[in-house]
Amino acid sequence: MSRMTRAVPAVAILLALPVFPAIAEEAPWVADARNIATSMPPKMMEVLKEETKKAGPANATVVCREKAPVMSKAVSEQSGWDIRRVSLRQRNPKAVPDAWERAVLEDFDRRAAAGEDGAKMEKSELVVDGGKTVQRYMKALPTQALCMTCHGAPDTLDADLTEQLRKLYPDDKAVGYRPGDIRGAITMKKSPQ
Repeated sequence: MSRMTRAVPAVAILLALPVFPAIAEEAPWVADARNIATSMPPKMMEVLKEETKKAGPANATVVCREKAPVMSKAVSEQSGWDIRRVSLRQRNPKAVPDAWERAVLEDFDRRAAAGEDGAKMEKSELVVDGGKTVQRYMKALPTQALCMTCHGAPDTLDADLTEQLRKLYPDDKAVGYRPGDIRGAITMKKSPQ
C-alpha cells in the first residue's frame, strides 16, 4: 500500500467526525448586567400594576414618567452601570437610542418578526467609544398584556389616558403595539475597571 492510500482513510475519518464549536466562556460583566436588567422589569411592572389598579391608566403614566427613572437611577448608583430605557418608537424624548442601541433594537425587531422570543433577547459587546473601551449590554422589553393598556392600538386606549398622553407627550410614537412586539430595551453601559 502506498503512503497516499494509507492517508486517505485517516482523512476520511477526520472529516466524518462531528465538529463542535468552541464554547466561549461568558465574561462576568455580562452576567452582572443580565442580572440587573432581568431584575428591573418585574419591579416596574408591579408598581405599574398597583398604580393602574388604584388610580387608573391615566394616572399610571406617572410610574413610567417619574418612578421608572428614579428606580433606574438608584440601581445605576448601586451597581455602577449607566442604565436607561430606549425605544425605536419612544414616548419619552429622553428614550432616543444612540447608534449602537438603534442597531441592536432593529436586530431585536427582525428577530421577533422571525418568531424568536423577545424575553430572551439580549446583546452584549465591548465597544470603543471616544478612545475608551466600554461594556455595552441591552435586554429587550417585549410588550406584555399590561403594556397594552397604554401602548396598544390608539382606538382601544382609555379616553382619559389618551388626553393625558397628549399633554405629557405631544410627539408620542409608542402606541400601536401588539403583545410580544419589542417595545424597547433596557440599555446599560460601563467602563471596565
